[in-house]
This record gives sequence, structure tokens and C-alpha cells, in this order.
Amino acid sequence: MPSSGKVPAIGTQLSPELAARILGEVRSRKEEWLGYLERLTLNESPSTEPESQLHVLDLIGWSLEELGLRVRRIPGRTTGGAILARPPGRRGAPAQLLLGHTDTVWPRGTLDEMPLQQEGSIVRGPGVFDMKAGLTQIVFALRALDRLELEPEVSPVVFVNSDEEIGSPESTQHVRRLARAVCRAFVLEPALGVEGRLKTARKGTGHFSIRVIGRGAHSGLDPERGASAIQELSMVIQTLHALTDPEEGIVVNVGQIQGGVRPNVVAASASAEVDIRVNTLEQARWIEERVRGLEPFVPGCTIQIEGDVRRPPLERTPGNRQLWEQARALGKLLGVPLDEGRAGGASDGNTTSVYTPTLDGLGAVGDGAHASHEYVEVDRSLERCALLACLLLLPPSPSGKAE
Repeated sequence: MPSSGKVPAIGTQLSPELAARILGEVRSRKEEWLGYLERLTLNESPSTEPESQLHVLDLIGWSLEELGLRVRRIPGRTTGGAILARPPGRRGAPAQLLLGHTDTVWPRGTLDEMPLQQEGSIVRGPGVFDMKAGLTQIVFALRALDRLELEPEVSPVVFVNSDEEIGSPESTQHVRRLARAVCRAFVLEPALGVEGRLKTARKGTGHFSIRVIGRGAHSGLDPERGASAIQELSMVIQTLHALTDPEEGIVVNVGQIQGGVRPNVVAASASAEVDIRVNTLEQARWIEERVRGLEPFVPGCTIQIEGDVRRPPLERTPGNRQLWEQARALGKLLGVPLDEGRAGGASDGNTTSVYTPTLDGLGAVGDGAHASHEYVEVDRSLERCALLACLLLLPPSPSGKAE
């Protein structure tokens, strides 16, 4: 984003006139916005097919380069990789992070049965809500500032990965590094519910693999020589599910089990895959201690445990609350009332929140993430695009960090 000729955004508040100009600029580009969303959506990009991510990343990278940002491609080992874009010549200045992902849960070919279609202000299609529209928001918020010759005082740094839907196994290291350096992070995941609430809290998520080793034996001839791994696993499952506490927001779910070879053989091994959801870091530590402290009930059995709470919860920290209040104030300025909520799933915002104030759910308004009725409301999403542009004009925080 070239700096010559731009007007720096100075002060702690935007004027109603400037907010109206930004909203008007975004709304005037509705057809362009729709066309861009269509291009992204027609390039299907499931997480499990790394090569499918490349063209979507290219499209976004080219768009950011047109805005004057310097774009670097980060290749993936087992994923489609990521792109990192930042204004040139501003290293050392305060920075803010915009986060998005190109991958979806839909396999290639889904468009044949779930075609992209528009009905008035509603656009339906695989991945439009989660989160091709959020990527469109990033590009068009930056375009609006560029066209109005407004330069954010805090440098916008854009990071788009291709493995978020599978837990960001390769990109989390980059997200952490960037979050440590910026003064705030905006996550373009879709808004929460049909009301379009911003996500000011998210559950932390964990995954544990539990394997029980027993001792095989013939169940008719000498069962006493055996030690049933399935019996042991059944006891472990009951112990794990007893850790669930709905009032505290703790959920422990054993979602997959395997074990045994034949009905007449005492099972020598059995295993389970466990999903964990928590609201706080304290709960995460408590759950990890309980899971790792499992002891066998059945004599002759041993338990092997792998895993942890991989994504910490996004909590309502003081920095996060301040960012939410700023967003709500800007929403009033734009005539866009905002509400907040807690999401049960995790995002890369869970990671950034550990290191810097984070606001999530700034992407499209709609419904149906990961569902066959997935859609976005275009007019309301354009309002959120203007909100993002206004947020980018906020001054740095007093303790602003440099990218």
C-alpha cells in the first residue's frame, strides 16, 4: 500500500463523515465484491488437497500486490502453504495482523451438487461463509482505504494459510511469531449465528489418543490368562466422560474407539480418540493433568496417552475487551449495531489471543458453516467490510509492538 499521497489516520476517533465515506465506498463496489467472491468460490480448495489451495492463494496474493503490499509465499510440506503480505519500507513500525484461510471442508466436485447461486442479497455455495467471503473482506477493506487515500497509522500485515480447518498444523508457528510482534489481530472468520455476532470468546480445543495394551487369550479355554484392553478402555471412557462439566463449559467426548480381533479372543489392544473443549487456560491445564494421570483399572493392562490442548481458549482478556469496545463504537458510527458471543469451535484467533488483543468473527454475516445450506448475506457483509476498514484506521495501542 504506497504511502505517497495518502492521508494518515490521526487521533483516537473517526469522524462520522469519514465513516460514511468508507461505508459508501465499500457499498459502491458490491458487484466487484460479488465477482471476487465468485472467483474464490469456484476454485474449490479442500484442506486435504494441498494443490487445490495454490490458485486461491495466487488470487489473493495478486490482489495484495496490486495494493502495493510485498507478498511472500510460504510453501507447505504437507499443506498448500500460506502467504504473508506487508507494506514495504515500514519495518519497525507498529503493525496489525489480518488473518484468514483458504481451505474449506468441502471436497472438490461439491459445486456440482451445491452450485454457487445468488438469490437477492443471499449467496449460497461451498465455502462462501467459511471463509471465502472473509478473504474477500480483507481485500476490499484494503481497497477502500487505498481508493480513499487513507493510510493506516498501524501497518496492515496479512497472513492467509491453507490448513486452518485441520488445526493449522504447519501454520501455527507463523501465526505465533506474527502475533508476538503486532499490537492487535483481526480474524476474518465468519460472524456468529444469523445475528452476526462478533466472536469475543472461543473454546480451547484439545485432542488425545489413548491406547490400551492388554493381554490376549482364548475367551473359552483360558480367559483368566487374558487382560481385556476393551474392558480397560470402557473404564477409561467412563472416567473421561465424567470430566464433562456443562456449567463450566468443559466438554470431553470420546468420538472414536477401536479394539479386539474376534469375539472369542480377549482383546490385547484397544484405542480411543478424544476431543476436549474448555473455556479457560486453567481448565485446559486441569483437563491435561486428569487425562495424563489416568491409571489402569484392569490388572495386566497399561495405558499410553498422546496429545494435549492444542489450541488455547480465546478468553475475554482486558486487551480483547478494549478491542471489542472500539469495534462496537465504530459500529454505532457506521449505523451497524454489533453484539458479541462465544463460539464452541476454535480458530487461529485462539492462538493470537495468547500474545496480542484479538477480535474474531469479523468476516461474513450468514449461516451454514460446514453445512449444505451455507450462505452469506451480501449487504450485511459489506457493512462488516467497512467496519474492518475503520478498525484498520485505529491508532496503535499504548504498548504497541513493532512488526
